[in-house]
Amino acid sequence: MSPGELLITALLALGVFFYAAGTVGLIRFPDTHSRLHALTKADNLGLGFIVLAAGLHWGDAWIAGKLALIWLLALFAAGMAAQLVARAALKPEPRE
Repeated sequence: MSPGELLITALLALGVFFYAAGTVGLIRFPDTHSRLHALTKADNLGLGFIVLAAGLHWGDAWIAGKLALIWLLALFAAGMAAQLVARAALKPEPRE
């Protein structure tokens, strides 16, 4: 195995680790806000490592740029979605 393949494998393993950590946080944390925090932070970091590994694997700057753009869009979307869910969780239930 070449050093480049080892680096790609290590980056993929880190990405999977952070995805798994986010999933464990989603299952184990007690309230909505801490679950959102664990999930958005860990999954965005995991996706970043996986995108970096994929960009190194293909070695093409155009593909790496597309992957980086996808990662940035996912960062913004996850942050906005977490904000909306957290705001909805803070609102009191309507009385009937």
